[in-house]
Amino acid sequence: MDGAISISAVQWLCNADKSSHEPRLRLKAFFGSLYRCLARGARAVLQFYADNVKQTEMLVSFAMKAGFAGGVVIDWPHSSKAKKSYLVLTCGTSSIASLPKGKGEDGEMCSSDDDDDGDESNDDQTVGTYGRNRSNKRQKVNKKNGRGKDWLLRKKEQMRKRGRDVPADTKYTGRKRKTRF
Repeated sequence: MDGAISISAVQWLCNADKSSHEPRLRLKAFFGSLYRCLARGARAVLQFYADNVKQTEMLVSFAMKAGFAGGVVIDWPHSSKAKKSYLVLTCGTSSIASLPKGKGEDGEMCSSDDDDDGDESNDDQTVGTYGRNRSNKRQKVNKKNGRGKDWLLRKKEQMRKRGRDVPADTKYTGRKRKTRF
């Protein structure tokens, strides 16, 4: 797809009504699916009402982990009723220079400064503008697949504590098998 628009839906992924609900897993799955559906260079604009700054940061961080570039644009940031937040994302290439401007209380564009001396400070009013910074941590985990001898011994000890019947540890526990096996 070339673009996606969401109005007042994304904030519901952050809710945890039961102890079994995991907002982080929901957000990871949502942004991963959205990234796979969009063409490179496509835009997604997600309008939301966050309860606090922590929710906004959580939305932005999971979007960046999925591979998006972009940021949050806030319309009418000083109003309690008219304040709207938009998560503006670009898929693939980071073209954050074209992030739209937020509107002020009187309908004019917001400025980053609160002074009234008429400078041309018409910067966008954003919580944060982020590029794609994927660490090498993910690559290291995939190489090792997270399961070595240490992991196996910890898992067996965990099962013993739960009262399960687990085979005894030997010199062959967790050994690397030949590829033909």
